[in-house]
Amino acid sequence: MVGSFILLNCKKNQEKNVIAYLKEISEVKEIQCVSGPYDILVKIQAPTVDELHEIITWKIRKLKNVRSTYTLKINEEATDCKDDNS
Repeated sequence: MVGSFILLNCKKNQEKNVIAYLKEISEVKEIQCVSGPYDILVKIQAPTVDELHEIITWKIRKLKNVRSTYTLKINEEATDCKDDNS
């Protein structure tokens, strides 16, 4: 499985509509409302990079109430974070 975090900037007062649509996408694993330049943080997972790209491009970026997105590719899940001084 491959995954990404996507930050979405929505049109004013359209966050609930965007979230409702995102909940219908089976590859969406987590949705969080955030503060700052972006309104929503989404975690998605797919079997392949190509499928992940298709979801981001055609199912998320094309939403009419989404102004912009910023995608962060997950390289690996963090399982044990250690301090440099350990």
